[in-house]
Amino acid sequence: MEKIINGIKTNYQIFGEGDGLALLILHGWGSNSERWTDVANLLAEKNIKIIVPDLPGFGNSQTLDTPWNMNNYIKWLEGFIQEINLGEFYLAGHSFGGALAVKYAIGHPQAVKKLFLISAASVRTKTTKKSAYKNLAKIVKVFSFLPGYAFFRKAFYKFIIRKSDYPYVEGTMKDTYKNVILEDLSQFTGFIKIPTILIWGDKDKSTPIDDAYFMNKKIKSSKLVIIEGAGHALNKECPDVLAEKIINNV
Repeated sequence: MEKIINGIKTNYQIFGEGDGLALLILHGWGSNSERWTDVANLLAEKNIKIIVPDLPGFGNSQTLDTPWNMNNYIKWLEGFIQEINLGEFYLAGHSFGGALAVKYAIGHPQAVKKLFLISAASVRTKTTKKSAYKNLAKIVKVFSFLPGYAFFRKAFYKFIIRKSDYPYVEGTMKDTYKNVILEDLSQFTGFIKIPTILIWGDKDKSTPIDDAYFMNKKIKSSKLVIIEGAGHALNKECPDVLAEKIINNV
């Protein structure tokens, strides 16, 4: 399905009909609604209506003409929710989508019945290790004139830094990515008053389990659900288990 939201062509999928509150799922960076098909179908079998949009710049939604930041995505999300007349709903966000879900829930507590944060990338505190990686990346950039630099750069991010999506983005999305990772929502986490379910893999290397413990402590009305042996992409690694954890906590 498709709608124009704030001038942006937005593709989205609906799974099931359901007779209760709908669940809106926000996918992660570099992902799309198709990658949530397995989870969405399993949830729809339990009489839950699922809505999964392709975030602007991803999937079949419109590419961005200019770089966006978190506020741009929140304005788009507000428009999307209004356009499809969600009313009160359940909100789930994975990784980057989890950060969006955090920011939206803080500003619109009356709209969200329950919040599901799945490996949410909302804690972006600066550490000595991160600073060292940033400085090392600057050094690597000095050699951009050398033949084979593009290959070497991707190898550097994949095998040295390992957790960055940066080398795989192009054009306006490169600056959008920079804008997004600059916003650390950890200081606002305690403002979430909505019942919240934190779902995390204990082997997650992109959003470490320590982030989950931090958020669980800050959000007084939260519950932490850990999936043992799972990494970051829970929707692809164990869709059946993830769907079960959501169903058990709706």
